[in-house]
Amino acid sequence: MDENKVERRLAAILHADVVGYSRLMGQDEVGTHRVLSESLHAITALIESHGGKVMNLAGDAVLADFPSVVEALACAVDIQRDLKSRNENRPDDRKFEMRIGLNLGDVIVDHDDIYGDGVNVAARLQGVAEPGGICIARAVYEQVKGKMELDYESLGDQDVKNIVEPVAAYRVLLDPESTGATIGQKKTQHRRWRLAPAAIAGVTIVALPAIFFWNYYLPSSPAGVEPDSQSLEAPKTPAKPSIAVLPFKNLSADSGDEYFTDGITDDIITDLSKFRDLFVIASNTVFTYKGKSVNVQEVSRELGVRYVLEGSIQKAGEKIRVNVQLIDGASGHHLWAERLVRGSDDLFALQDEIVRTIVATMATKVDAVERERIMRKGTKSLQAYDYVLRGREYRSRNTRAANAEAQKLFRKAIELDPRYGAAYVDLAWCYFNTVTFGWSQAPSQALEQVHELAQKALSLEASDYGAYRLLGVVYIKWMQYDLAIKNLTRALELNPNDADSHDAMGAARLYSGQSQAATESLETAIRFDPSPRPDVFIHLGLAYYLAGRYDDAIATLQQSLERTPNLTAHHVILAAAHAQAGHTADAERAANKVRRLDPFFEVDSFGTAFRNAADRDTIAAGLRKAGLK
Repeated sequence: MDENKVERRLAAILHADVVGYSRLMGQDEVGTHRVLSESLHAITALIESHGGKVMNLAGDAVLADFPSVVEALACAVDIQRDLKSRNENRPDDRKFEMRIGLNLGDVIVDHDDIYGDGVNVAARLQGVAEPGGICIARAVYEQVKGKMELDYESLGDQDVKNIVEPVAAYRVLLDPESTGATIGQKKTQHRRWRLAPAAIAGVTIVALPAIFFWNYYLPSSPAGVEPDSQSLEAPKTPAKPSIAVLPFKNLSADSGDEYFTDGITDDIITDLSKFRDLFVIASNTVFTYKGKSVNVQEVSRELGVRYVLEGSIQKAGEKIRVNVQLIDGASGHHLWAERLVRGSDDLFALQDEIVRTIVATMATKVDAVERERIMRKGTKSLQAYDYVLRGREYRSRNTRAANAEAQKLFRKAIELDPRYGAAYVDLAWCYFNTVTFGWSQAPSQALEQVHELAQKALSLEASDYGAYRLLGVVYIKWMQYDLAIKNLTRALELNPNDADSHDAMGAARLYSGQSQAATESLETAIRFDPSPRPDVFIHLGLAYYLAGRYDDAIATLQQSLERTPNLTAHHVILAAAHAQAGHTADAERAANKVRRLDPFFEVDSFGTAFRNAADRDTIAAGLRKAGLK
């Protein structure tokens, strides 16, 4: 018998986690521990009564294995109903709730434990579930539908961390009006986040997040929802004309044309953002409004802009119909509304017409040289342009398979027009993603390819701000911060509204020892993009920490923590900031969270990207003061 053979089997996997456990412990450690112990005892009994086996109890998390999918779901329902009953006499801020995820998948069996993607998916679905709710994978749904007195709501495909393909998910409705009904087969909504953890320090039984989240910029050796209410106060409207371009609606008969409508929206935002005298909200933020019914005046207030553009696009044969309205956000009055019908060959002219009219209506003065630069198109081939739009949609999915498909599409665009600089930049980002997401077996070579493609793009179009930003990010990876700052400075000269360039500049300045300048760049990035990636908050929190602004660091990280509660880097910096601020109990809780998320965490391995030894020492001092080693 082969002693090295790995034992695998199919299993119904239940993963449960307590909602707000850190908050509950912070309020009452003894009481919370008592309630947790009582609840875990009851949960264990329910699991066993349904023929399941508890594989691990880790803090406030439960991992269980069932031979039957129906029994696994029945057990999950019993757990939630039991907890609901126990919560009836508790105040709202002391209710003890859990999220539960269920998956049916292949697992690796190692003695009395199970591992593998089957477990990881269950853990990720747990994170999708509502407090007191249950989220199940399609494989579970297919087995249980019609067999239990439950209803289900489709949540569409979910792009979850460290799982290559999107996971089709369903919410279990615990108070059904019928038996086995499925509500709202929702359209797949892919997240527009452009990065995810690249490496995990080993799979734990609860499939915890990566050690460091900012791997988008994390240097390496040489060889990128509902609208978030970011604060209680609405941002102040800039003195210069300011605008948010809402995602255009796709009115085409073919829903597959969504990529085209999104691409046109993105291009209009990009063109507008190049005008120095305009303030333009980033596409990452405005796309959080996609598919939602919005009040333009509320959007104007939430984003702190004077003008809002909205519209729709319909492709019908060789014709493109665009309805567009420019609205004064303060009064709600329409400043300009137009219905444009053009042949597909006139697409670029149509975009330019929309941009020129917006700029003229907003009374922005633009000299002829700047207008010519901004309106210059990278290609005259509509087919090549279409390939690029398709490729960008695939790349935005942040899965390995979609990234590979995007590469094929960008290469097709280059074959059609070898002088299409933007296609080289987009292809380079695909290679960069293979490094960011840990998909490349030769990351150093991949970064070299990114560098070469960016240089190629600049040889074709010297004013391509995206190529300069790409070079800046590569130089950050290579820890060549001065070169990064030089290229990012040029990117911002060409596009002063680009939130991603401000973000990258903040990272480069932070790692190079310019914490005050980094703060300014990162705060600017958040103003242009109020819904940024978590790494922006992590970098800003570090910049505040290095400046001794511990309360600001804590407030910034807490703001991001609400969206991404299990990123180790958040808790690492919080531990140091709380310790230096004298918040002993909070520092200890944050440090305990770090140990739970990353049992192998070492202080000396954190912050090695910082060029200045003094910065590294300042970070290490706070972490050791918090009790980390």
